[in-house]
Amino acid sequence: MSIRHAQIVSTGRYIPARIVTNADLDRLLGQNVGDWLVQNVGIHERHVMADDETTSDMAAAAGRQALARAGLAPADLDLIIVATDTPDYISPATASAVQAKLAAGRAGAFDINCACAAWVTGLDMAARFIATDEAYRYILVVGAYAMTRFLDWTDKYTCTLFADGAAAVIVAAGDRPGFLAGKLAARGEYHDALGIYTGGAYRPATAETVERLGKPCVQFVRKFPATFNSDNWPPLVREAAAKAGLTLDEIGFYLFTQLNLRTIEYVMANLGQPLRKTHWIMDKWGYLGSACIPAALDDALERGRGPKRGDNVIFCATGGGMAMACNAWRWTR
Repeated sequence: MSIRHAQIVSTGRYIPARIVTNADLDRLLGQNVGDWLVQNVGIHERHVMADDETTSDMAAAAGRQALARAGLAPADLDLIIVATDTPDYISPATASAVQAKLAAGRAGAFDINCACAAWVTGLDMAARFIATDEAYRYILVVGAYAMTRFLDWTDKYTCTLFADGAAAVIVAAGDRPGFLAGKLAARGEYHDALGIYTGGAYRPATAETVERLGKPCVQFVRKFPATFNSDNWPPLVREAAAKAGLTLDEIGFYLFTQLNLRTIEYVMANLGQPLRKTHWIMDKWGYLGSACIPAALDDALERGRGPKRGDNVIFCATGGGMAMACNAWRWTR
């Protein structure tokens, strides 16, 4: 079998129309949270899905744009990977609904749920599918986030951060290296620190449970280190770069989980890299979980600030659990 390389050939996104500003939250919560959000996190506003929208609707919309930009039809897809921890249903997979909505009947479909690290994890998996099996030519990897459906709008620690949206890439087989290296990690001792803890097998959403605990909602249950990302991203990036045979200065573009701009600033300084080598979107779109990195990639490319042909790129993500993923790519477009 000839050597096959995975390349990112297109991007797409879907951001809902409805905007909730910091001023809106100030009025809703009866206190000034906006100044703190701007200063400490970098969020000015966020987008919220419509009442009649679903996670699969947003994922399919992002997928359609990525397909169109790649000049592909849905029938060309061999696999659909949906990265989400806010699925349409507990079961079956949201990827099946996306396959139906795209009319991509040839494609296999499955979900990944390692919270906000899922899209980077899915990208790693897609690259390895292509490298090891000639049956896979085109894979849609889409991150989709519908976390406002799981918010307590009176909880200032969560309703101020989370938003909705989806973003996607097409990973294709090519003759030049795209995917260079990947690294997955986790700190499972924090699995019970942040998440949606009602609705699964551990705590089913029975009438009694909902009456006692309320509807399933995202919550910070116990503390984990405030510097978790600042501590873990730099060594994770260094390891992935080393596996790819690259120095940090040879990386032309870095993208991180888009939760906190101050963390991204710190990590780039720790890595000895200028901020012009990264991009952020939490200021205008809020926190998009598994969709945030591909959304930032798409936005950077649209604005002419993204990677150029031949650039080396790092994607680095953390999600609840605490799951982590980092991979290195060469931009071939």
